Amino acid sequence: MTTTPPPNADLVEPPGQQHGEPLHGAAARQAVRRTFSSPIASAAVVLIAVLWTIPTFGLFINSFRSKEDAASTGWWHFFSHPSFSLDNYHYVLFNEGGTILPLVNSLAITIPATIIPIFIASMAAYVLAWVRFRGSDAIFFTIFALQIVPLQMALVPLQRFYNFGAHVGSLQIFPGKVVTGLSQIWVSHTMFSLPLAVFLLHNFIAQLPESLIEAARVDGASHMRIYRSVVLPLAGPAIASFAIFQFIWVWNDLLVALVFGRGDASSQPITARSQQLVGSFGAHPQYLAPMGFITIVIPLLVFLALQRFFVRGLLAGSVKG
Repeated sequence: MTTTPPPNADLVEPPGQQHGEPLHGAAARQAVRRTFSSPIASAAVVLIAVLWTIPTFGLFINSFRSKEDAASTGWWHFFSHPSFSLDNYHYVLFNEGGTILPLVNSLAITIPATIIPIFIASMAAYVLAWVRFRGSDAIFFTIFALQIVPLQMALVPLQRFYNFGAHVGSLQIFPGKVVTGLSQIWVSHTMFSLPLAVFLLHNFIAQLPESLIEAARVDGASHMRIYRSVVLPLAGPAIASFAIFQFIWVWNDLLVALVFGRGDASSQPITARSQQLVGSFGAHPQYLAPMGFITIVIPLLVFLALQRFFVRGLLAGSVKG
């Protein structure tokens, strides 16, 4: 004999759940799913996606139009008076050195500048969250406060540090010219991203079940073993979320690459190449659109590859259980 569930069964409170009490476990996850899958939420997401996509679509259309057409008429005129040409993409890809080398340079800058801060920040977050020692809270809040330091204020001191080292009076405690080339950009991006990385990963790692950490300690696991075998797999969503943001931030950076990178074209990232193509006074705006779409290909692939971890990281702290 089968029974039919009552109407709106998914809205019925589970046994023992009193009205107004916080939800836990499966009930909390179902509540979050119902909230984000409601018709109003879906309509809002579609509206935001359309409004966000229209300017990008217009830029994409202009990337195939001539300079005269793009300057004289709006992109929507393409549908009434279509003019299609690949000259802009051909010039961006192959003329004046092309974009292959700048793309490789950007990868050489972005990949280490993403991996290094994640590696350091994840270890620091584990220690500050689960290895209690005197002054750990003060260290954590000091690291968090470093986020207010503007990047521009640190450029000149960092440049002097790389060139002349660090001195206390006449005593040199760190020699100059040790960090050179691309490593200057890697170290700079690591310094600028560590406060936010430690803060985000600490908040996630500190919410891991204490029973897992205690069970590993009872089994005789060292802190390094706990970090490698327990914390890192469980912190994957948070690490992937920060990795997406860090990759995009470094990939789109121009200031740090120009200040600490060499001035020759062989080491310039894709952002510096884009600046050169447009010209000092914006004399060639027709190359900006195709260069922009060539530039976003790799970050888009990274986001699509890690988006499922990104969504898990966004929802990780929304429910308990």
